[in-house]
Amino acid sequence: MRLEYFEMIDEVADLDREGRRILARARVPASSPVFEGHFPGHPLMPGVLLIETMAQASGYLVLGLNDLSRMPFLAGVEKAKLRRFVEPERALEVEASLLHEGSGYAVTRASIRCDGEKVCDAELMFKLMPFPADLQEAMRARAARIGLLPAETV
Repeated sequence: MRLEYFEMIDEVADLDREGRRILARARVPASSPVFEGHFPGHPLMPGVLLIETMAQASGYLVLGLNDLSRMPFLAGVEKAKLRRFVEPERALEVEASLLHEGSGYAVTRASIRCDGEKVCDAELMFKLMPFPADLQEAMRARAARIGLLPAETV
């Protein structure tokens, strides 16, 4: 997890195309400039970054299911619940499942667990659009690095 670069997902552990779900992993870094202000002397992963982590896992799910043909852009967050704090150096399991795809949108249900306990969950909506210039190859390379795609497809 590289918070400063908004690269939240470290690894795709499983992409279940038939079940339309993904399991991803992330490790909160030991230190980051983010923690300097959140909070001094008591570092916690910001809730907005937990939501971003669920959004990225969901986005990778959509990308994996559509073979990187359309880019998912986060368009809405509903029913979000932040249930507990997450400290640095914690391992996170992020799960997302596709609830709906059609009419240029996708909706997922995502959650994060830490030490077997639910940290947060939300429903996320994405607008599916053609890839902006030069972004598709960068996304394909990132997807290969985290295990969403086989490296030889890049």
